[in-house]
Formats: sequence, C-alpha cells, structure tokens
Amino acid sequence: MRVLVLVLVCLCLNLDSVFARPNLAQSSQNLSTDAPEPFSLVDPVLDYDLFYYDLEGGGNGTGGAGGCGPCDPELCPETRGCRAGLVPDRCGCCQECANLEGQACDPGDRNLFHGLCGSGLRCQADPSPASGEEEEEVCVCEEQEPVCGSDGTTYTNMCQFRQAGFSEPDLQLSARGPCRTVPVIKVPPQNQLNGSGSSLLFLCEVFAFPMALVEWRKDGRDIVLPGDDPHISVQSRGGPLKFELSSWLQIEKAEQSDSGTYHCIARNDLGSVTASAVLRVLEAEELSSHLANSVAEMMQLMDHTDYDQDSY
Repeated sequence: MRVLVLVLVCLCLNLDSVFARPNLAQSSQNLSTDAPEPFSLVDPVLDYDLFYYDLEGGGNGTGGAGGCGPCDPELCPETRGCRAGLVPDRCGCCQECANLEGQACDPGDRNLFHGLCGSGLRCQADPSPASGEEEEEVCVCEEQEPVCGSDGTTYTNMCQFRQAGFSEPDLQLSARGPCRTVPVIKVPPQNQLNGSGSSLLFLCEVFAFPMALVEWRKDGRDIVLPGDDPHISVQSRGGPLKFELSSWLQIEKAEQSDSGTYHCIARNDLGSVTASAVLRVLEAEELSSHLANSVAEMMQLMDHTDYDQDSY
C-alpha cells in the first residue's frame, strides 16, 4: 500500500513539473522570429499633407486614390492662350495654364484645388480683399513698380506687361517706371441739369507723367476757378491709381447765373488736354415742367415701340 502511494505522489510531481516548465524550443523560436509591424499607409504627422493631396486628385502619375493613371505625355491636352505661362497639373504629368494676377491659387508647389501662379507671381493673402469676404490667397505680382512699354503704354507692374506681351509679341520694355506722356483725362466731367439752390459736383480724373496740374475754367471768364467766388470750391488729390490726379469742382446753392460750360484743363511740361461739361440751372417751376415733359416724351416713345409679344 505504501509503495502504491509513493508511486502516485511521484507521478503527480512529474506532471506538475511538465506543465509548469516553459517550452524552451518554442520560446527560442519566438525570440528568434520578429513579429511583423502593422502596415502604415502614411506617417500621421509628416506625410499627412501628401496623403491628403493624393486623395484630392494629386500625385505623381503612378495611380492611387487621386485617380492619376500612368503618365503618358502624348495624351496630355494641348494648352493655348496661357498668358501667365505653364505649370504642372494635379498629377504632375501634363502642363496647364498658370493662374493670372488676382486669381485664387494654391500656396507652395502643389496643385491641389485652385492651381499654381505663373511666372513672376507668388501666392499670398489677398492684399485688398472685398469687404465681408473671407481672406483667400491670390496670385500677386512680385515686381509692383510700373513699367513703360514700347507701345507708349504705362503698365501697372511687370506682370501686366508680360500679359500684354502675349498678345503683342513685338512689345518691348522701354523703361522702368511710367512712360512720359501728355496728360490723359481718364474720367471727364459730365453734363448736369439741376434746380436752383442745389449743390452739385464735377469730377475730373487725369493720368500723366510727369504729374499734371489741373485747373477749372468757365466760358466767358479768364480767371481760374474758384477765384473769389465763395460758393465755388475746387479740391484735388492724388489717385485713385499711381500717377493719377482727381479734381472736383463744387458749386453750393447753384444759381441760374452758374449755367454754362465748365472746362477741366490738365497740363504738364509735355502738353495739355481739356474736357468740358455743360451745366444748366433751372428755377423750381421750370425744372418741374422740364421733368414732366421728359416723362411724357418717354411714355410716348414707349407707346410707339413695337414689342414682340412672344418675348419677355
């Protein structure tokens, strides 16, 4: 009996040691074999922009999420009329027209949504955003100084000159800075009809280099306005663009004697130019009669106009 008990105890001890002892062969195999690391499509920090770029249709022409197949330059569409030059398309395979000055753009060298700027342009925040609109990045010319073309035209900047050269292959750069020219009246004064006692304003905008001197005169009077007339005033200031001058002639409490032709005269050492406008000042009754006649003439004109009944 004692022998049987001893045998059972020995068997239990042997079974316990077998289950408790680690499998050395299996452990050795686990230590010598490296488990494969999980596959990562992109680095979540460094390559996020590239992954996003491919998802949105970019890439290098090797296929993938962006839909860019193998690059075959022979299948690229023909580009014409690219006034700002050529840039790579979204897939980096073909060439497309670059964006012009003032157009929305993608910063950097990746064509994602809006496209890339052309030669001599950089993508930056809009220097003059419209009121109430979100700030966006647009193409801005790197050389903002005006230049003079061989056609005698002053271009706002070098980018505008290059764009003009696309349509005029013979256009050459004559000088840095504006062209020397006699004054040009960009906005002449307009004819006016007003009632007695009203206030009115004439505007005259002039471009010239060298800058022009602007003066106002009235028919039958040799003096430069305003002279000593207290109800007439003249104001001038630079702008709205470079090398432009804006001048206003204002008449307070106009009288019938103020009726006549007013002249805006601009001059520099290269010459002078004049633009005129007619002012009619009527008494209240005369003005009312004039307006009534004008309305009657307009209604009569509408009655005699043949309209196509089938059109809107």
